[in-house]
Parts: sequence; structure tokens; C-alpha cells
Amino acid sequence: MCLHAIAAQTVFPLPEVSCTQPFGEGCDVYKVMDKVFMLQFHLQGKAAINLKVEPEHGEMLRDIYPYIHTGWHMNKKHWITVFEEADLDKSLLQELILNSYELVIAKLHKAEQQRIEMLKNIQ
Repeated sequence: MCLHAIAAQTVFPLPEVSCTQPFGEGCDVYKVMDKVFMLQFHLQGKAAINLKVEPEHGEMLRDIYPYIHTGWHMNKKHWITVFEEADLDKSLLQELILNSYELVIAKLHKAEQQRIEMLKNIQ
């Protein structure tokens, strides 16, 4: 399964997720409650996604995985870019996506966090 398909499969069941293309076709922007947590695009012919991370976590990931780089066109400290590679670890990718989602939720207003938590419990 390709990077973008895994990413879409991971995010669409999550509460309050929307996808828009504010930068035009070819760049899907995923948001939770109007806050960006993932961008999906192609760069130099390769599928890629940008994800939010804790700075020290991003640094460690870049050191370990050759397909993880600093965030393309994003804050290099708080975002990573994951490129599609043959040895891409699907479970790691899903974990990174969920972590990005949770990092954004943590910055939302308390009422929005409670709404998301309630929706998670319903599913």
C-alpha cells in the first residue's frame, strides 16, 4: 500500500478531520478543528507527507530513518517530511500520523478537546 493510501486510511476515521486543497490540486491539507496536522503531496516524483512532531522526537527520527527529513516548507523544528520508500514501516507511519493529530488537539480549547474525546468514545 502506498504512503498516501496508508495516511488517508489512518486519518479519515478520526473525529473532526477535514481535507482541503488550499494550495491547489496536488497538496491535500488535513486538519482537525481547522488546525493543520498533515499535508500530503508529491515532491521530486515521490509521495510525501508533512507531520507535526515534538522537536526532540523529530531529530531522533531523522537520525534513524533515511526516509524522514526536516519538514518541507514548514518549521524545521516542529515538522518532518516522510517520503515513500520500499522499507517504510507502516506501523511507524500510522503512529506518527496519530501523534501529529494528538499534538494539534492538545493545543485546542478545552471544549474542542472534550468534543473530540466524546466523539472518539462513540466510535
